[in-house]
Amino acid sequence: MGAVNYIVCASVLCLQIARADNKVSEIERIFSPCHKNMADFDLCMKRAFNKVRPFFKTGIPELGVAPFDPHHADEVVQRRSIMGVGYNLTLKDVYEGGWTQSIVTKFKTDWENGRIIYSQYFPEKWLYGDYDFNGNVFGLGVHRSGHWNLTLRDYAQTTRVKRNGAGVSVHVEIDHIGGMEIHVGNILRGNSILEHMLDRMINAAWKPGFAVIRPLINDLVSTAFTDIWSKSFRNFPIDKFIK
Repeated sequence: MGAVNYIVCASVLCLQIARADNKVSEIERIFSPCHKNMADFDLCMKRAFNKVRPFFKTGIPELGVAPFDPHHADEVVQRRSIMGVGYNLTLKDVYEGGWTQSIVTKFKTDWENGRIIYSQYFPEKWLYGDYDFNGNVFGLGVHRSGHWNLTLRDYAQTTRVKRNGAGVSVHVEIDHIGGMEIHVGNILRGNSILEHMLDRMINAAWKPGFAVIRPLINDLVSTAFTDIWSKSFRNFPIDKFIK
């Protein structure tokens, strides 16, 4: 019986090693056409990034890349003060999904500044988590906490990633949103009827208020990308795949 168990365990281990080798070999194959001195390097990298999308859900543990679809952030903090309206908003236990369906539409390498710039299209991006809001609206203190969720459709963004010492700095800007749905629980102290009505009003009229929502979404996705690049790609052996 012991010999049988040993054989089974050895077979499982060999299978895991084979799968790991297959992943690394597949990454090598995808990036192998891209060479730094080629004229269409950026176009090649755009194609390569789109081919590695299936790995967003599984990650590549052998290369230090964790799964990030969905991505999880412990906390995202935003502070604002505009014309007598100030607030602190803390989003906790945030999940963000839709990466695997995204498509890189533009890719630009800035060798002199150690930076890459790329644009990405998401048919749908979704986020959810808990929130804690403390605000001062014309002298009136407001505190709310609860659950929230946000869905963005026909969504595009541009990301700038720059080496910053041993880590990276990431900035994301929204290019386009075709549709948006948002729900913020307990905003009216749990009155479900009124909150449902408010949801409908916000979701029907979000475009006029987009200037207010846009910085928050930028902060959310910038935090996610910084986390992904800093944790999963900081030690990625890029020179092994791109010559």
